[in-house]
Amino acid sequence: MPVEEHPVRSGDLALVGHLARPRARSSTGRPGLVLTHGLPPATAGAAAAGTDLPELADRIATTLGWVVLTVRLRGAGGSEGDFSLGGWQSDLEAGLASLRAVADVQGTWLAGFGTGGGLAICAGAADPGVAGVAALAAPADFDDWAGHPRRLLQHTREIGIISTPGFPAQPELWSRELRDIRPVARVARLAPRPLLVVHGLDDEAVPQFDARVLSDAHGSAELRMIGGAGHQLRHDPRAIAVLLGWLDRQANT
Repeated sequence: MPVEEHPVRSGDLALVGHLARPRARSSTGRPGLVLTHGLPPATAGAAAAGTDLPELADRIATTLGWVVLTVRLRGAGGSEGDFSLGGWQSDLEAGLASLRAVADVQGTWLAGFGTGGGLAICAGAADPGVAGVAALAAPADFDDWAGHPRRLLQHTREIGIISTPGFPAQPELWSRELRDIRPVARVARLAPRPLLVVHGLDDEAVPQFDARVLSDAHGSAELRMIGGAGHQLRHDPRAIAVLLGWLDRQANT
């Protein structure tokens, strides 16, 4: 089943989006999912961010009957703009609006990996129309980045998700978002809507403690720890199986 090009507008920016949907339409509507990536590793770079998500979207659409929109956030995977944490959250919100405009979609969920998972929690907490969130390898906060904003700026420029000379024009505001956007402080507002938290016990980028803190702060999250798994859960079949099982249950409750 082909995945359709589905550009997403986020303010003045054009984001790369792909839409996967079942072949058959449904008279009662289908659940919709916005699926997104995290910060790309230094070995991959901005161009590779989210490139494998359309394959996962196609699998979800084919096997579970969902309509799935993958969004590459600003600065990543060919999307316009430059990385900022607040900008990425705005992009997720734009993805939700775009998915809700698709015919057949009844109800919307969010799922994200890494930074995208943390921001999915924040976006879901802020939007009562989000039915549930899945966060895989998600940080509870961005305090490590906030403590070393110049290091993060250098890294994001090196991997290419910031490419505009002179960006950010106001570094102090760019840095403030790293302190102000805190999934662990917002996740309680997502409850009692369902939350899936999946984390690798050998995650080298985000401590497993973050997953437990997020789960506890939500109060009724489904927490799944994957033995021997690192940070790149998109490539761990056990983590993907957990996600697919959770989505299947969402559609049938």
